[in-house]
Amino acid sequence: MTQISASELEVMEVLWAKPGLAASDVHEALGDERDWNIRTVKTFLARLVEKGALKTAEDGRRYLYFPVLDEAEYKAEAATQFIDRVFSGRAAPLVAHLADSRGLTNEDIAELEKLLGELKK
Repeated sequence: MTQISASELEVMEVLWAKPGLAASDVHEALGDERDWNIRTVKTFLARLVEKGALKTAEDGRRYLYFPVLDEAEYKAEAATQFIDRVFSGRAAPLVAHLADSRGLTNEDIAELEKLLGELKK
């Protein structure tokens, strides 16, 4: 799996939501969340291209960036690796930890109950 840092993941989130942006557009989209200058964003974009997570297309004098990695597949694999590494591949201790550390809302509990019901079928 392609290793993506937390900062690079923020850039990927922007491009998963709206593929085909220029570096300046990505910078603008991240503006509220991060106080990164355009050079920092371009560095992240270049790294992601090198890693094979993004591809580029020329658009006049600028490049447009497109995700190569599928968002759902990447997140599923990253979650699996995390659970394997930290919780020995078991989901129950992960859910217990989340319940203890962050608390579960009634909505969270309802979603989990629904999921468990579907898995039992």
